[in-house]
Amino acid sequence: MYSKEESRQIKQLFWTSFGKSFPRKWTLYNTKIKGFSFKFHFDNKTALIALDLEDDLENRITIWEKLESLKSILLNEYLPDAIFEEEYFLENGKEISRIYLPLEKKVSIHNKNTWQEVMVFFNENMHQFEAFFEEYQDILKV
Repeated sequence: MYSKEESRQIKQLFWTSFGKSFPRKWTLYNTKIKGFSFKFHFDNKTALIALDLEDDLENRITIWEKLESLKSILLNEYLPDAIFEEEYFLENGKEISRIYLPLEKKVSIHNKNTWQEVMVFFNENMHQFEAFFEEYQDILKV
């Protein structure tokens, strides 16, 4: 078991290592669409990439409908295993809409032996997510 400080240091080391191993500027929050962001998630049980819609309900519905209309393109040309959840609840209880792709292996940020696999997963799949976004961002803008 790790102390909070040890856990924080391990997480910081992972993200620093990821940035050095795959140096590039990710889109993440810089989508220029309110409430629309890409996220990396890695904890002691799971790793995933996500596209989150966290704006007010009306805007979320508008953008979600556009994403639904592009669903077959995203699945067929970019991320065939992506999961669409219009109603997704975060750990804090907040409801968002999310498209995500989990790494289907047992990984942990506390196990450095899994880091390389997670980094490769993040790089390859987030690159695909961003390529989709770059191609269709004009459609997605409200």
